[in-house]
Amino acid sequence: MKDRYLDFVNSPFGTSIARSLGLPRPETLRRQRADQAEFGGMAAIGAGPSPALFDDLMGTLSAIGMTSIAHESASGWLPVAARHGAMSGRFEPRTHDAAAHDRVQALIFDATGIDDAGQLHSLYAFFHDALRSLGKNGRIVVLGRPPATRASVAASTAQYALDGMTRSLGKEARNGITANLLRVTEGADIDSALRFFLSPRSAYVSGQSVSIDYPAVAPESWATPLAGKRALVTGAARGIGASIASVLAAHGAIVTGLDVAAARDALDQTMLSIEDSAPSGGAHAALVADIGAPEAPVEIAAALLASGGIDIVVHNAGITRDKTIARMSGEMWDSVIDINLLAQARIDEVLLAENVLRAGGRIVAVSSISGIAGNRGQTNYATSKSGVIGRVHAMAPALRERGITINAVAPGFIETHMTARMPFGVREAGRRLNSLGQGGLPVDVAETVAWLASPGSAGITGNVVRVCGQSLIGA
Repeated sequence: MKDRYLDFVNSPFGTSIARSLGLPRPETLRRQRADQAEFGGMAAIGAGPSPALFDDLMGTLSAIGMTSIAHESASGWLPVAARHGAMSGRFEPRTHDAAAHDRVQALIFDATGIDDAGQLHSLYAFFHDALRSLGKNGRIVVLGRPPATRASVAASTAQYALDGMTRSLGKEARNGITANLLRVTEGADIDSALRFFLSPRSAYVSGQSVSIDYPAVAPESWATPLAGKRALVTGAARGIGASIASVLAAHGAIVTGLDVAAARDALDQTMLSIEDSAPSGGAHAALVADIGAPEAPVEIAAALLASGGIDIVVHNAGITRDKTIARMSGEMWDSVIDINLLAQARIDEVLLAENVLRAGGRIVAVSSISGIAGNRGQTNYATSKSGVIGRVHAMAPALRERGITINAVAPGFIETHMTARMPFGVREAGRRLNSLGQGGLPVDVAETVAWLASPGSAGITGNVVRVCGQSLIGA
């Protein structure tokens, strides 16, 4: 559904009206487009004491074609750039009214060496100087360490404090700017995560903390990182599921889209459109099944084995049966828990037991902001989606031993046919109550799923990434 307010306040006439009346004016987000370069511009680099990731960061920036300039806090950056044969320079703050071409596209701060709260002042110094220099739809990335891995209480405390700093930056920056924190264990690979959070593919992901715990292997091509991979997407007929299937295919995967018989026509249309536009050479397929049926896991496994197994499983299918709990029937409760939560467990159990999901596989489950914050009239839905998060946390360590990752995405307000049916007031509140001041699109969820499914994201497991524009509810 179109966001008419967003369109109006970003039109020439609407901009003047918004300014004169003091109305909020959310920025039109820059999303990935085939006719535009994914990366470009300059990144300003800052650091606390003893930064550990300069070489890794320089490698990624060079690979994606971004140039760098060093803030005075990053005193060791220029020698690293020279060693990599990369052009760099010194950062000079821009004025608030600087031209767009004078602004940087990213602010990146290496906080890995901060081991005392007194050293957090280096964060203030960098962002105080640099935030006004960041252009529209810019990116803020803070690099830190997992607090639990620090040797002292003081170091763990200081690293934990990075959460509050990053989330606050996301709420202060405006203009379509996002801010995210990467917690990087020693030896882990940051390339895939940096590429995602510096790109327009992460347009609606802000205020997030992602842990990267293991090394990873870069895909053969970052343009099609899922080439040669086979993916299953449940609930693929329309909405978010259809977008996930389409984006995975665009990244090179061969996709099997699954949905119920009642959605067969829509599912066939979705898979045909993917077949016409996707770069992969394999045949995409439609699979009709009711994931709530007792026989469904075995039938799904047999169908996937017939094509050689699967590399990616995306649990997107879900239902709502909304009522306050006092008015909710037992059937409404049971059906939501069964489809949204128990069916995922049953399917995974069979796919893993029969090795249908191959070594190095990816499981991505779609949760919801409701599973984090709760929601009136959705006790069943929120319970199921919170359970999805629990499964991710509980299964990650054991699956890691098999080389399989499991993560969740938690969408906030996403513009779909379901949200279009909401009452006007509820819909507008959902759109505006986030740092970006607007609803997300299905493609925002899909791009996040594709990033987590990439071979380059092998070091990311047990994470829950909210795709919510940094929702002010459950933040």
